[in-house]
Amino acid sequence: MEKSDIVYSCYHEVSRKGENFVSQHVLSFQMSGQFTLSDSKEKYIVKEGALTLIRKNQLVKFTKYPPENGNFESLNIYLNKEVLQNMAREYHFSFKNSEVSEPLIFIEVNSVLQHYIASLQTILENPKLLNKDFIELKIKELLFILIETQPKLKNILFDFSEPFKIDLESFMIQNYKYNVNLERFAYLTGRSLSTFKRDFAKIFHTSPHKWVLQKRLNEAHYLINEQKQSPSEIYIDLGFEDLSHFSYTFKKQFGYSPKKMF
Repeated sequence: MEKSDIVYSCYHEVSRKGENFVSQHVLSFQMSGQFTLSDSKEKYIVKEGALTLIRKNQLVKFTKYPPENGNFESLNIYLNKEVLQNMAREYHFSFKNSEVSEPLIFIEVNSVLQHYIASLQTILENPKLLNKDFIELKIKELLFILIETQPKLKNILFDFSEPFKIDLESFMIQNYKYNVNLERFAYLTGRSLSTFKRDFAKIFHTSPHKWVLQKRLNEAHYLINEQKQSPSEIYIDLGFEDLSHFSYTFKKQFGYSPKKMF
């Protein structure tokens, strides 16, 4: 179940296991190290000291890099729909259609935000304060700061509309590498699951599962055979959960192990 929360993250090694589907807005402050975020079109680099808003309903991939001889550290504030809706009703916030389509937005860190972030770091050292009511109070404080200093963010944070029906063929060709279930694909294209499957069959003349798997395997064959990339370099980016499953599926499709090509 989605909830609003404040989470401290720490990694000692490079991590490529980022969320593929961002279901709620996330405000992230990069304390040390950096991370990259990529969607089907762009790649963003977020360095130490940056504050970003990762927009909801996005298919993205993360790679987190700790600094040399140090740890990757970040503060992440998750904003669920209920908290934002309650705040919009209480303070009569409204929005206009946002022109922003990027999955990640950089937010200027002014002196007010610097003091707020410092207060969060102090609070996280005292777990007794991290109860539901206090967390929601701190999140509300942050939202007021953001709305006051960067009013355009209101059009993103308080937009509660659902994804509208979009071109399914174009969407799937751009996003088949993401390791998400069919329900997510259906939702992001503005369809019920049954309508998604029906529309998919009309366009591609096969099932979504078979089509996605074939596309991933064909891409894997190209990357290994033509681009000389190793299986361990590509399996995550192609939407496979682990290397052994990728190798098994590849061999079943082509009759030989991907390692023999490399």
